[in-house]
Amino acid sequence: MSTTHLITFPIIATLKKMLTLQSSTSTTKANGPLGTAAPEPSWKILVYDDAGKDIISPLLSVRELRDLGVTLHLNLMSERDSISDVSAVYFTMPVLEHVKRICEDIRKQTYDMYYLNFISPIPRELLEMIASAAVEANCVQQIAKVFDQYGNLISLDDDLFVLKKKANEISYFALNSNEVKDTQMDSMIDAIVDGLFSVFVTLSKKSRKASAETKSLDAVEKIDFPFLGVIPIIRAPRNNAAELVAERLDKRIRDNLRDPRNNLFTSDASLQQSQFSFQRPLLIILDRNLDVATPLHHPWTYQALVHDVLDYQLNCVTVQDSAKDATQKSRHKGKSFDLSSRDKFWNAQKGSPFPTVAEAVQEELENYKNSEEDVKRLKHEMGLDAETDETVYLLSDNTVKLTSAMTSLPELLERKSNINLHTNLATALLERIKARRLDIFFEMEEKLMARRSTDESLVELLSDPLAGNPEDKMRLFLIYYVCTPHVTDAQVKQFTELLEKSGCDMAPFHHIRRWKTFSKTSPVQQPQYGGGGPVAVQMFSKLMNQGSQFVMEGVKNFAVKKHDLPITRIVDGLMERKSLTEVEEYRYFDPKAIRAPDPATLAKNRQSYPDAIVFMVGGGCFMEYQNLVDYKNRSTGTAKRITYGCTELLNAESFLHQLTMLGKQTH
Repeated sequence: MSTTHLITFPIIATLKKMLTLQSSTSTTKANGPLGTAAPEPSWKILVYDDAGKDIISPLLSVRELRDLGVTLHLNLMSERDSISDVSAVYFTMPVLEHVKRICEDIRKQTYDMYYLNFISPIPRELLEMIASAAVEANCVQQIAKVFDQYGNLISLDDDLFVLKKKANEISYFALNSNEVKDTQMDSMIDAIVDGLFSVFVTLSKKSRKASAETKSLDAVEKIDFPFLGVIPIIRAPRNNAAELVAERLDKRIRDNLRDPRNNLFTSDASLQQSQFSFQRPLLIILDRNLDVATPLHHPWTYQALVHDVLDYQLNCVTVQDSAKDATQKSRHKGKSFDLSSRDKFWNAQKGSPFPTVAEAVQEELENYKNSEEDVKRLKHEMGLDAETDETVYLLSDNTVKLTSAMTSLPELLERKSNINLHTNLATALLERIKARRLDIFFEMEEKLMARRSTDESLVELLSDPLAGNPEDKMRLFLIYYVCTPHVTDAQVKQFTELLEKSGCDMAPFHHIRRWKTFSKTSPVQQPQYGGGGPVAVQMFSKLMNQGSQFVMEGVKNFAVKKHDLPITRIVDGLMERKSLTEVEEYRYFDPKAIRAPDPATLAKNRQSYPDAIVFMVGGGCFMEYQNLVDYKNRSTGTAKRITYGCTELLNAESFLHQLTMLGKQTH
């Protein structure tokens, strides 16, 4: 069994329960890995807003929605025809604009029955607005259910989640802007707290339901799932947004635990557990300002590279016909591919270096061709080239062999489709690697982080007109500036002139220089990236034959040394309770504790935590996620379970854009 928190498990179970119109008293026969019901589906329409669509799309395909009885799925704010004899399931954020549209549907009696599911708890005044609309339209009996789903998160993998697809309101720029007001900051912190609270309610497997079957809409029912509650120990650094989030989340969980009517977590028996129980998960809340270099780093692993150079959102990647089309932002949408957990090749290779992936694709292609030839040869030997009824009758003694061959054909077709997907994807990546010389940038940045590079080699690369685009060069320089303890004014002037000649906008540097100047970390305590840099190995031995799909000439093959990024060093220090300078001042919160624990008592207890949820305020990236996965996989002793979450998933382009906006504010 996978050693993860399997955050997708409860979310899919909740969505299926919502779409099959099940109540807490329904008794249906379980069927499938999630224990979901398998009765004949009742046909209905799914109405969602953008947030609801983002939550559902990575987890349930159109086919799976159809299997659950969803005949149409429509946007709440779109023009929708009235279908008066069909039930509608709504899945939306509880905001005024959306509630007004729901009330409009109720007054027009657009559908037969209404199942209203709100992603986060609906405020009392909006709930009363729906009740008033139902009374005015004389259709109170048609409002079947109103649910608070506490589902304000997007699960992209068993151990990966984000709070928003587009987190403009809680972005790195918004959190660090000079122009942000106190009220805006409070709103952003509360939004993050709401999302994290939803994560732990989801893991605790309780869904709060407000029933609209009574006049007062006051009845509250809890739907219990057979899972234990999850109340974390919270750790966070001081004097930043992460500390504010930790304080408010601690208060939010604490208040809920002490509310006997609306407790969304555990039973009284669980509350009596020791407050120092280390089987509880550790929630580590971090701030993006801890490490601004990693999101700018040119990646070399499959998933991170896809996110960096292609349009990859919500487990779906869009590939333009060529690197030229992508640069020119062609009007053509290109080809779209789903990269979900159902894809075995993706699961196995998404954390591998790109050359390894290219070799694996080539190997899969050769295996497929061999399997296809085996089936053709078997059919020929059995005289089934024509496949007439008479031939099959005459060869009845070979029925078992024939059945085996024919049964393998659908699997072969599926394999072929999957191989074509990753061949197209790897080809698109290879084109961009060659066009921008991304392998050279990766190599240089790895050496900079390991402090093994010289200014001369950096100047040479920045001066090369054929190497990368202006954004690539700016990313390289910013990493150099962040990772070099002391950069003189003369060096800054030299590099600035080179970058301006290359067409770089220097605004990101203005913010990074300000960040470095006002950062409270001393040079000794600055983020430690470790590692010895990449090592070139034998050049793509499996891809050098004439039949290879990939022409790798001119691209370096690196054996990337495993090293811990700053976030991983912090996670290791906190999970293993090590005495590290990076974490010694981190605050400690226990929502179960009546009073704050004695620091001396905590210091004496060195028992490690096997479970951790790591959350990055201000945006995370796939490189950090993969580094944590690698750390978990190579850990010895007790198996670790680590889940990574963030306010949004940043690629270098989006992070550089936010740095540019911040730099323009300060210069």
